[in-house]
Amino acid sequence: MLTLQRPGRVDFPLLFVTVALIALGVLFIYSSNRASTASFRSAEHTRQILWAVLGGALMVFTAVFDMGLYKRYAFVAYGIIILLLVLTLLFGRVVNGARRWIGIGNLGIQPSEFVKIVLILVLAKVMDSSFGSLHKLGRFMILLAIAAVPAGLILVQPDLGTALALIPVVFAMALVAGASLSHLMFFGLTGVLTIVIAVLPAVNQHLVDGNSAFLSVFGEPGLMFLMILVFLGITLLSWAARSATGRQWFRWISYGSGVSASSLMGAMIIQRALRPFQVMRLIVFLNPEIDPRGAGWHTIQSLTAVGSGGLAGKGWLQGTQSQLQYLPQQSTDFIFSILAEELGFVGVLLVFALYGFLLFRGLVIAMQARDTFSGLVATGVVTLFAFQFFVNVGMTIGIMPITGIPLKLMSFGGSSLWSAMIGIGLLLNIAARSKVRQL
Repeated sequence: MLTLQRPGRVDFPLLFVTVALIALGVLFIYSSNRASTASFRSAEHTRQILWAVLGGALMVFTAVFDMGLYKRYAFVAYGIIILLLVLTLLFGRVVNGARRWIGIGNLGIQPSEFVKIVLILVLAKVMDSSFGSLHKLGRFMILLAIAAVPAGLILVQPDLGTALALIPVVFAMALVAGASLSHLMFFGLTGVLTIVIAVLPAVNQHLVDGNSAFLSVFGEPGLMFLMILVFLGITLLSWAARSATGRQWFRWISYGSGVSASSLMGAMIIQRALRPFQVMRLIVFLNPEIDPRGAGWHTIQSLTAVGSGGLAGKGWLQGTQSQLQYLPQQSTDFIFSILAEELGFVGVLLVFALYGFLLFRGLVIAMQARDTFSGLVATGVVTLFAFQFFVNVGMTIGIMPITGIPLKLMSFGGSSLWSAMIGIGLLLNIAARSKVRQL
């Protein structure tokens, strides 16, 4: 039976911020395409308005049904989204070298965007049923396995940025649900070291004067396999020593060697999965001048746009980078760069204030949620918005690698906007059923 919410408890501040961010996005999508001669690109702002209207319907639809409905059918939605990811890999449309869209002609969706919301619901359901026992490694591994399936399918597309966006969501929700901090640190450190080790051969090739004998080891599968065996041996011996002697420092030795072995195994897999352009994105993050007219072009032009905005900006529709189309993907990945150039530091502060309030309001909703499932869902949504905001803004100002992660609510794209508005709908739903104080 479908249960509707009692009307009258709408979180108007959250709704206002959402509309304001969408409106800003439309303004700068228009600006970024104003000088374009391509009819599709010049109509992007119109499409975004249409998608915003449809997204508003999705947001209302999400907000009015009882949260128990989403909990009950979470795994059904998970199965459907996994099927869509598989169908995308088999029959999806290839755009910019990635097979991420599925549909008919120009009409379609990007299933990986909706994975984020579905995964939040599934993880919240599992964590709710396992609340109080997530400190056990086996329980935590179940969460990782649930997230690993869609993440792996998304990586194959390939879409590294979207796959990475799932990681902080899992970790933040698990932390709130009572997962062991040592388990979170183990897998967090392993993930970071995996990426670092995976790109060391490219660093050695492009950034180091002459080949470093030490760094070259990480490009040799045979030597890496030998190191894995050594670290696994140390892990087993130190674990046995701790069991025999009870000395705690043996545990930390096994912990460190386990992280090392896991990172090396992960790096070997990543080195085979990453495409050359993805590796170069990580390299030019360290030094964009390595490939200034290729992979480094995005970062250089974005920094130029942001830096030239000054205090008050050049004025709407007056940005050099946007009007001359210097920035690739400027209405999607680099919408913040266009805003920073045309509205300057004042505009940047406005966007930061709007997102800051959205995240703050989301945290209040999460903390005052009526039940554990709702609180975990709100935590996941807030984490997703926060991660995509910091990564997108970070890559436009050169402190994060280019990963293709859009700016929620502002970047051009129907699937991204719809998934964001569904997330807002979930927050509105939870706020309507809790004792969140209205401002």
